[in-house]
Amino acid sequence: MDLIVRAIATVLGIVLNAYFWIVIISALLSWVNPDPYNPIVRFLRGITEPVFYKIRTWIPFAVIGGFDLSPIIVILAIKVCEIVVVGNLMRLAFSMGGGSMM
Repeated sequence: MDLIVRAIATVLGIVLNAYFWIVIISALLSWVNPDPYNPIVRFLRGITEPVFYKIRTWIPFAVIGGFDLSPIIVILAIKVCEIVVVGNLMRLAFSMGGGSMM
């Protein structure tokens, strides 16, 4: 059972790390105003913009003076999830298995 929990923690960590980089790339692309019909730009906007929109509606100060803080808030949330959720899942897996490595 400890291997299953460890595998879930590892996969969740990978997914969170991948989304972290997607958010960073999307934020950087917003500075250069790329072609909106580019498939990569459409994918990045499609996967990040719904989350950014939710942040903007929940937190009224997410946009200050034309500067959008929603990517920073999402990055902070990702890091908190990595530390809290993934860390606790790993700790649980190690306590279940006696702390032995694979």
